[in-house]
Amino acid sequence: MKTPREILIQRHQDVVPKLDAIRHEVVESTRRSSILGWPILLWRELVWPCRRIWSGLTAVWILILVANVSMQDHSQLATAKSLPAPEIIMTWRQQERLLAELVGPDEMRAAPPPKPYLSRPSSERRFENLMT
Repeated sequence: MKTPREILIQRHQDVVPKLDAIRHEVVESTRRSSILGWPILLWRELVWPCRRIWSGLTAVWILILVANVSMQDHSQLATAKSLPAPEIIMTWRQQERLLAELVGPDEMRAAPPPKPYLSRPSSERRFENLMT
């Protein structure tokens, strides 16, 4: 005697190739859409639901760009104004010379050279710190 399972499998045996064809078609279309359709998916998931927010941000960036371009001074006068005048450079050099005369030579202002780091046991380093 056949079990109910065997009876069902035998009855639906002719449907198996059709189901395999449908399964193969679905898997192929999913793989194709995942490879080629990522820009569309990105558009649908990120941009389209928030289109008002994105358009507002776009408008703000355009306004910022326009304001930035309109505030730039493209004339040669702006570059000439940014360079210091020769009188200012001369005054600066005189002040540097006066400061050098008042302070003295560079070697007097220089700090003593740092001691080289010698790796020693920490007990010796403590003793050295107590001596200085």
